[in-house]
Amino acid sequence: MARYKSIPRETPTASGWARKLIFWRREHPGPAPYKSWLRQNAESLLLAVGVALVVRSSVVEAFWVPSGSMLPTIEIGDHLFVNKLAYGMYLPFVRVEIAHWNPVQRGHIVVFTSPVDHETDLIKRIVAIEGDKIEVRHKRLFINGETVEDLHAHFTDPNRRDSVPRDNFGPVTVPPGKFFVMGDNRDQSYDSRFWGFADVRDVKGKATLIYWSWNSRARWLRWERLGRFLR
Repeated sequence: MARYKSIPRETPTASGWARKLIFWRREHPGPAPYKSWLRQNAESLLLAVGVALVVRSSVVEAFWVPSGSMLPTIEIGDHLFVNKLAYGMYLPFVRVEIAHWNPVQRGHIVVFTSPVDHETDLIKRIVAIEGDKIEVRHKRLFINGETVEDLHAHFTDPNRRDSVPRDNFGPVTVPPGKFFVMGDNRDQSYDSRFWGFADVRDVKGKATLIYWSWNSRARWLRWERLGRFLR
């Protein structure tokens, strides 16, 4: 009777390209290569700096307010967190939008690049968006012909100046892709009443939280303002 020799089955192995994909598998198991203390700390520092820069560029950024145009909502010396994901998502380090989920809205406090010099960061409150007809009559705000209950407006000058746009402006209609801003400190704010509309593409984010507040004149920390959400 003929005898047949059984042929052992080969254990399947990953192909060359598949093995390359398993980048976490060592070809020669053994102890990790030695890294000096200096190299370990340098790599950790570089990683931390890289993560911080990405977060600052695309997620949240801290801003310091040096002016009083938003008094009393925001005081001089307030340090704010600005939410950069409030309206969409951008690639880190470049202003290239990869996702958009919310439009800018009336009442939001935003940080944006000045349309005057295209360099300075400004913080103001949005009072009108594209398509709105805005008008200021004797310091009163009108949107689309109706009086606005302007709860955030703060006035320091009881006198009215009919010859300047501070107290009388418009009516004008906000064009597409633009918005109109004013400072809460209406008599002491250099805003859209003087230099026109701001561009939606220049918005860096929505101001959300005061995390630090320092009174430089009194040299005192304003404890009552810490952790305050902005509205």
